[in-house]
Amino acid sequence: MFDSPMQRAARATPPEIARRIRGLSDRTVAWIFVSPTILLLLAVNIFPLIWTINLSFTNFRANRPNRAIEYVGFENYQRILTDGDIWLTMQATAHFLFWTILLQVLIGFTLAWLINRKFKGNDLWTTIIVLPMMLSPAVVGNFWTFLYQPQIGFFNYIVSFFTGVDPASFQMIGDVPLAPWAIVIVDTWMWTPFVMLICLAGLRSIPGYIYEAAEIDRASRWRQFWTITLPMVLPFLMLAVLFRGIENFKMFDLVVQLTGGGPGSTTELTSINLKREAFEKWRTGYASAYAVILFVTIFGLASIYVKALNKVKER
Repeated sequence: MFDSPMQRAARATPPEIARRIRGLSDRTVAWIFVSPTILLLLAVNIFPLIWTINLSFTNFRANRPNRAIEYVGFENYQRILTDGDIWLTMQATAHFLFWTILLQVLIGFTLAWLINRKFKGNDLWTTIIVLPMMLSPAVVGNFWTFLYQPQIGFFNYIVSFFTGVDPASFQMIGDVPLAPWAIVIVDTWMWTPFVMLICLAGLRSIPGYIYEAAEIDRASRWRQFWTITLPMVLPFLMLAVLFRGIENFKMFDLVVQLTGGGPGSTTELTSINLKREAFEKWRTGYASAYAVILFVTIFGLASIYVKALNKVKER
């Protein structure tokens, strides 16, 4: 009788197994170890995506699982793209993205440039600046909620000192024009250190001999900045913008802790609006179509941006 492959493998001694492994190529061995992880990632990510796309063409409601599912075609997508409230949340998200990324890049790069200049206590100040990004968004949200309180909030007294406005009448998170800026300030405070670290890595990757050659050519500090520092740090800056753009597009927990999307819907970002549609109104099919649109938007913009980043790196 012939033995099966499993029986032969069971009787194989360790030296025999070692000889068989040595007979495999490095690429084959790598695939043997990596393939379980790849299969797990595909199962965790691809299946939910396919299921979400399938639900986006239906009128399914998660709170009515026994209800017959009807396919409605592109009706959900049409309703989303013509819904004025959806476009208002998109506008609020765009406002949040633009100002947080702009402030974080400007302040982060400035801090990195200052810390890159060696001075006494450099390491201590770097550690202090990085502390906010180590905190949980829920903790940061609660902390800044107290700072924004009209009666006891320290932030209001700072504003009052410079403007003369009564602190008790200053509603940072309860005022429609100011609430979006309250979120921008907190997110900038929390994540500017992240941008600073990326910029600092870029600054310290510039070889010193380039500046020495520029000084021999009598190039001014300003000219060195525009012709050496900024072009060589630009890929790092663009990478920081990519990371912060993706993260802020799906911002949820910090905004919920601070304003809950209010007052009204002033600070209701797309992530919060999506949660309301899916888990408060229970329009699961509609929310699935909404999620697909957001995914395609983020993926498309990120792909275009990565191509631009690669072109900058190739220069």
